[in-house]
Amino acid sequence: MDQNEKRLYLIRHLIDERPDKEEISIPDSEREQKMLLRGLFNVRLPADISDEFLEVQDEYLKEEISKRGITDIKDLKPVRDGLYIWQGDITTLKCDAIVNAANSGLTGCYSPCHSCIDNCIHTYAGIRLRNSCADIIRKQGHEEQTGLAKITPAYNLPSRYVIHTVGPIVSGALTQQDEELLRSCYVSCLETALENNVSSIAFCCISTGVFCFPNQRAAEIAVETVEEFRKAKNSNIEVVFNVWKDIDYEIYTRLLG
Repeated sequence: MDQNEKRLYLIRHLIDERPDKEEISIPDSEREQKMLLRGLFNVRLPADISDEFLEVQDEYLKEEISKRGITDIKDLKPVRDGLYIWQGDITTLKCDAIVNAANSGLTGCYSPCHSCIDNCIHTYAGIRLRNSCADIIRKQGHEEQTGLAKITPAYNLPSRYVIHTVGPIVSGALTQQDEELLRSCYVSCLETALENNVSSIAFCCISTGVFCFPNQRAAEIAVETVEEFRKAKNSNIEVVFNVWKDIDYEIYTRLLG
């Protein structure tokens, strides 16, 4: 099958397995088909699926990511020893682990085609990532606590692992507890990375955006915590501060440039 045939196969399979058996028309354009497929991935609840589907899905997603262009950490230039700033799509970054700003359910964003990092990571990793996260929640018997981290394979992403952490949601004025919880996210991710022999990790801007943590203070905490951790642990772990918005790139450049 070529990419178009794989995409149609995946769409039809996901539509056929829907319990409501809702009639969904498949659009003709490639762009609209890709949006439909992403939406179907996003709303699918954790559940087993056939090996045949996974084989087609994996081939399709890896080719799609390759088309978008993969950036290898080896090709980046550090701004300080072992520290990098990179503006781009974290789902195309090749390093040992990328950090996902997850919600407490841990199984991803169920809003079709939402632009949050949680949605993007689950979309391009494939449905096994949601199943793995669901297994974590089932085994621990409760939702993930703010400030902690869990690790899973990255499946179809260029990285080896995804480290999921739940950042604080800021309501009103920023509090000391908000800052402590965000600091805990970075420490938990770094500890998890070291426990799993991760040599490079890419952090997104945890809790900024819809979680409303102020960008400047979030970046200050990120840089302070990473530098303190590396020094305290005498660790050479490479850390990428991955940014998407220009404002975050400017903030991190001021802090580290």
